[in-house]
This record gives sequence, structure tokens and C-alpha cells, in this order.
Amino acid sequence: MSWLARMLVGWAVLIALTLGGEQRLGAQTTPSGEFIYAMHVTLPPSWFDPVETPAQITPFGVLYALHDALVRPLPGQRRGPALAASWRESSDGTTYEFTLRPGLTFHNGDPCTSEDVVYSFLRYRGVGAGEFKSKVKQVEAVDPLTVRFHLHAPWPDFMPMYGSTATAAGIVVPKKYLEQVGEDGFKKHPIGLGPYKLVSHLPGVEIVLEAFTGYWWHVPYIKRIIMKGIPEGTTRLAMLKRGEADMAIALEGEIAAEVQRDPQLTLVDTRHASILWLEFAQQWDPKSPRHDLRVRQAANHALDRQAINEAACLGFCPPTAVIVPRVMDFALQTEPVAYDPQKAKQLLAEAGYPTGFDAGELAPTPPFYVIGEAVVNYLNAVGIRVTMRTMERAAFYSAWREKKLPGLYIAGGGASGNAATRVEAFIYSKGQYATGGYPDLDALFQQQALERDPGKRETLLHRLQTLTMERAMFAPIMDFRALIGVGPKVAEHAIHALPMHPFPALEDIRLK
Repeated sequence: MSWLARMLVGWAVLIALTLGGEQRLGAQTTPSGEFIYAMHVTLPPSWFDPVETPAQITPFGVLYALHDALVRPLPGQRRGPALAASWRESSDGTTYEFTLRPGLTFHNGDPCTSEDVVYSFLRYRGVGAGEFKSKVKQVEAVDPLTVRFHLHAPWPDFMPMYGSTATAAGIVVPKKYLEQVGEDGFKKHPIGLGPYKLVSHLPGVEIVLEAFTGYWWHVPYIKRIIMKGIPEGTTRLAMLKRGEADMAIALEGEIAAEVQRDPQLTLVDTRHASILWLEFAQQWDPKSPRHDLRVRQAANHALDRQAINEAACLGFCPPTAVIVPRVMDFALQTEPVAYDPQKAKQLLAEAGYPTGFDAGELAPTPPFYVIGEAVVNYLNAVGIRVTMRTMERAAFYSAWREKKLPGLYIAGGGASGNAATRVEAFIYSKGQYATGGYPDLDALFQQQALERDPGKRETLLHRLQTLTMERAMFAPIMDFRALIGVGPKVAEHAIHALPMHPFPALEDIRLK
């Protein structure tokens, strides 16, 4: 297809989308009002740039405000056409071609072209970057609106990795601006294609955003959004009750129950691909008690997952036996390991620890300390004696990447994709967050990565997940459904607008 023909097709798509958007918007005119968003974490400037995004969902709460991707979750679609009006895969599975929407502009007015897409992909070095580097032979800007990826061989996970929150490789940043200001300058004042542009930020504490009226999808309804980093759950609750926040993220236990009891507030459970599990980081060390399968099995039987669910999640978080969320493609649907403290003590005795042993520190993912305390108590009850070590969230994730966490910690992941993308990050021995691995699991991962038949892929991935259970590689706890408190000023919270995503579609939030 010629460049002119591509332009004509692109304009036809844009006209159709514009007409659809006008029908969707109805009588909307200009953005108005202010929305205050109390998040459960500090807000680092590193989240302004997708270049090193980890295998976590939390940064996308900021990234999708400022930026956009070629393909990403859209209302009703796990992978919908965003900056790309369309894409196609070659019959042999080795080429992917994307057609950009014409007329896209960054917040500073610069046009977005295929060169920005290529530049963004080549500079990406976050989770999944190793897989992209090994499997993508070339990416080229065919013309201003067309980008083509050439793979060394068919890779059925290219789109789940590139077009979802499994990675941030598909987010597009402005080449010209970034080359002018550098990465440090970009973190001070990011420019993107998202529904909101940066007004100001106080590192870790507050981000002030203003609606970008040139956003391709539709003009946001709210003019100003203020994100506040509030790690303390009691403070987020108090802000919500006093009207100092319109939404409070990730509420636990009694704090969430208090929102349920307040007739002025609404508690919403998210439906995203998040999960929490106990990691045995030293299971590959013959000198560690966790090297013994029976010790890991004992830890699994020690946990009353349903009781933890009720205490921390008010029953919204179903217990599980694998670390792949059940809402993902190719996830093994299974029942959790039975809570059996007597069996746990028996296994410890068989492993040579009839009176238990001192297991050191356990670090839970911040700020989910209700879950952490419950796990610590259940382990102590059977003789796996641990103390809880609380950490600041940024320090926790930094230590996780650098393999410096204690031998026991509660890990969590909420990025989407499918079972294979989860395996790549946490089970495959070369994954960014893996603390070790097994050769046969690595071989299964590599085998499924080349298998284009969905049924055969599912068989391979189910076998891999079954082996993690048989080896008690982890102690999975539950599919985590973050609980969000919504204040009385909100008419439409848009929390469930994006499939597999825990955060609201900011451009779709409406105030009364």
C-alpha cells in the first residue's frame, strides 16, 4: 500500500472514530471541576517515564494519565487500538505492522509520527526488554504513519507483551523533546500523549494534572486531577470522610469495612490481574531450610487463605494455588492448598525440624501489612518463626530487583498480559524478578513461546504451573482485588472501565 493510500485509510478511520466519539460525548463541552486522588504509595518522578517500568501495575496509574500506547486496554477491550488505528500480523507470524492515527500531537503541540514509536521501543529497558531484544530483529518507520516490527521467528506473545500492561514498551514518548532535555529533564517535566498533562509535582507527595483537550479519544470530563501519595491507610480514609479526597486506593481490612459502613461513601472491588504470594528466595541454596520441599509444603499448609481474604479483603480476594491470576489467558484454574496446621508441623518434623526453626525476617509488599501480619502469625503458629520487616515501597522494589530482600517476602504483581508474561517475569530463571529457576520449567517456557496453536500453548503452560505447585515453588495466597473508596462528589468512578486494570480511566471520571 502506498503512503498516500495509507493516509487516506487513516483519515477514514479517524473520521469514523471522531463521529463515534461525538455520539459518546453527547453534550460535553469543556472540562471542569477538580478531583483529588489519594494513592497508597509515594509518587516518584521515575513513573513519568516508561523507560524502566517494572513488572508491576502501580506505575501505570500515573503513566496512563500522561502517556498513551499504540495498543492498550480500552473500554470493553483487553487490547484495543489506541494510538494505532489498526494493526496486522503476517501469516507466518514474523511481522507486525501498525498504522498510526493521523493528527496525533503531544502535549507540547509536536506531532507524533512513526519515528517516535521506533525511538520509544528502542530506548525501552524495563521488564520484558530482554525478550524483546532477543526476539525482535528490526523495527522500522515505513512512513510517517506506519511502523513495522520484524521478528526472528514467530512469537505469539508479542502482542500480549507489547499491547498490555505486561510491559510499557508500547508507550510512545516524544523523540525530539527527549533528545533536547534528556532523561533527567523528562522526569522533571514529562510530555506525553495521554488525557492529562503535567502542571506541577512535589516528588513523592503530589502530582497536579490538567486535562489535555487534544486527547485523541475524547476530552476528559474533569479539568484538574490532583494525585496525592498517602501510604497510611488511616489517613486515606480520613481524607475520604472529610471530603479532602474523592477516591482512596487500596484500602485493607477494618479501614475498608469502615467505608462500607459509611452511607456517604462507596467501596468498589477492582477486577484486575493482581496476585500475592509468599516467595521462597533461598530454595536453591542447599544450606537453607527452604531448600527442602517439605518445608515449603509446610508453609503452604500453614496459611489459612480464606481467613486472610476475609480479614484483609472483606472476602473479595479468592484464594489460589498458582501465581498466575485466574482472569488471565492460559491460567490454571485450581483450588488453593488446604489449610492444615497439623500437616504443616508433621512435614517440618519429617524435614528435621520437630520444634520448628528460626526463619528470619519476612517483608510484605508495602503497604499491605494486614496481609503480612496474618502470614507471619500463621507461619509462627506451626513453628516457622519469622518477624515482619516493613519497608518503604520504593526500597522494597529496588531490593527485589537487586535480589536483596530477605529469604521470605510477600511478592505481588498486577501487570496484565497472559500466563506466559507472568512466567517470563517471575518463574523463568532469567526473568527480571526471578530469584532462581528450574531447567525443565525454563524449557517449557521456551517451548510455549514458539507454539502458535492456542490449545497446545495452554497445555504447556498448564503443565508448567502444575509443576510450580508440585514443587511448592511459591506459597500463593490470593488473587488480589484492590478495594477503592469513592466519595460522594463522584457521579461515575470509571474503575471498571478498562479490563484487567485496577485504576479508573481518568478521562471517563465524572463529578456530580
